Amino acid sequence: MTDWINFPSATGAFAAPRLADHTRALRLWLWAVAWLVLLMVVVGGATRLTESGLSITEWKPVTGVVPPLNEADWTAAFEKYKQIPQFRELFPTMDLAGFKVIFLWEWSHRLLGRVIGLVFAAGLAYFWLRGALNSKLKGQLLAVLALGGLQGFVGWWMVASGLVNRVEVAQERLAIHLLLASVTFAALVWIATGLLPVKRFERSPTVSRVFAFLLVALTLKQIFLGALVAGLRAGLTYNTWPLMDGKFVPPLEHLFNHAPLWMNFFDNVTTVQFDHRIAAYVLLALALLNALLARYAGARRRGWTIVLLVLAQAGLGITTLLLVVPLWAALLHQVFAMLVLGMVVVNARRAFPEAP
Repeated sequence: MTDWINFPSATGAFAAPRLADHTRALRLWLWAVAWLVLLMVVVGGATRLTESGLSITEWKPVTGVVPPLNEADWTAAFEKYKQIPQFRELFPTMDLAGFKVIFLWEWSHRLLGRVIGLVFAAGLAYFWLRGALNSKLKGQLLAVLALGGLQGFVGWWMVASGLVNRVEVAQERLAIHLLLASVTFAALVWIATGLLPVKRFERSPTVSRVFAFLLVALTLKQIFLGALVAGLRAGLTYNTWPLMDGKFVPPLEHLFNHAPLWMNFFDNVTTVQFDHRIAAYVLLALALLNALLARYAGARRRGWTIVLLVLAQAGLGITTLLLVVPLWAALLHQVFAMLVLGMVVVNARRAFPEAP
């Protein structure tokens, strides 16, 4: 007589169907956040290229969402900017109208970061409360949330490096900031791709899996090197290709003129640009080898898509260098870097269907 009040449990036999029912919505949400992260990277690139990153000299995670609303507020913000070395040494003739432009670039970048945090946190709460997440997904998504929080802290840590005794942010902090954004983007793509039905995965030979992993690792390394190039403004030198000052390999006295030796890989314009070039050649070679092996895993189309993306990215990099870093080329170069990363992560995730 009481059977009618025995409601089905949210666990046990009903857990898998509930996850399956929400899988498509989960994928759409994760891809939406991933595209927002890509947009964040592009806006961040524009902020750097327009020398806007140091225009907001304070970190106010909550109240900072509201920009100056009247002339007095704008004047107060401008006065704070005038106190840092960048204004005094690089832009002493800047007026309030010019300051508003660079301020709005940095403010937009920070606002977008807050929007991404809200979209991700709201989605996580919704799917969690709906019972759409198993324990594995909960752990993965909480890790992504933690990455987002860390990224906000690192962003301010980067900005703080340029407020005293420098006219720009420290290039190694810029590189860490971009690397964290890239890892967050890669994590979102990895999780979203892992929600595809298992039957749509290919069984990849071991060697294909190795190449898939190496492509992800090298792409992340190349993004890190690209950030060092940007931070050092190394793209404004050696504006020829394939030679650097008439040589394929610059003289050793140019490559290693800093002491200690390891500093050359972070602080030497010649070494950093040369490393970025060589890593691009290695990445293209690896992509070609992966495409040749992909036929054995039934992933030939995906393999050659990666090759085409890497070629496009390399072409944009060369164009950016030859034209001495115009804004449009530099931003497209960043966009394609993230597209390459997204594709190699999809490739790796499909090569490891049993991975967490």
